[in-house]
Parts: sequence; structure tokens; C-alpha cells
Amino acid sequence: MEAHWSRGMEWVSGIQVDILLIEDDGLIGDAIVGHMVDGGARVRWCQSAAEGMAAAGQSRYDCVVLDLRLPDGHGLSVLSHIRKQDRKIPVLILSAFDQFSDRLEGLAKGADDYLVKPFSLPDLDVRISKLVGEGHR
Repeated sequence: MEAHWSRGMEWVSGIQVDILLIEDDGLIGDAIVGHMVDGGARVRWCQSAAEGMAAAGQSRYDCVVLDLRLPDGHGLSVLSHIRKQDRKIPVLILSAFDQFSDRLEGLAKGADDYLVKPFSLPDLDVRISKLVGEGHR
């Protein structure tokens, strides 16, 4: 599936927020995109590692929301690619990998936060708001 943009308006303190979502699960992706757009964010959704890495190089984002299990690669490879391009962009990992060692590995490899699936959309909001707000200070 081709990456696509969904548009919202303002989300964090009157700032237009651009989020790159890399998530292969259609139900989860639809829920996240719908929720963030309703909240005013602009979201580009990619459903593979290759699409996500390409999108990361094409535009600047305020935050990346990254799944670890992708059909064509591991999210940590995508994280490494993103970190080589932009060390400052906040990255939030979403994963069903719920072991403490998985979270430590993701954070050690450069993620700013790690949210275990299943999660609540309000929890996702709080975490993204914090990451994006810190980036705009």
C-alpha cells in the first residue's frame, strides 16, 4: 500500500504537528490516524519499513510513531535509519513485544518512548504531546 497523508490542523499549543506513522496493521493504523487527525495532527501513514524509511527522508516530521514488527523488516532497523538522518526527531515505538528487555533495547537504540500494545489512544496522545512539546521548546 502506498503511503498517504491525512490532514488535521493544530494539535499541540497551536503548532501544526506532522507525524510519521509506520504501522502495518490496518485496524491499528486507521484508529491512530483517525484519532490524531480528529485531534488536529497531520499524519503520513506508511505500512512497511521501506515506505517508512523513504518517507523519513522526504519530509521533516515532529514525531515518528514506529511499530517494530513490519512485513519487510524490523522497526529497529528503521529507527537506526531515522537516527542517521535526524538525531533530534522524537521516536515513539509501538510494539506487542512487552518484555522489559525489549523496551530497554528500543530505548537504548534511540527511541524516546516505548508503548506496549494494546494501548489506549489517550495514552498515545499524552506521550506524543510530551515528545512534540519538548521538541518545540
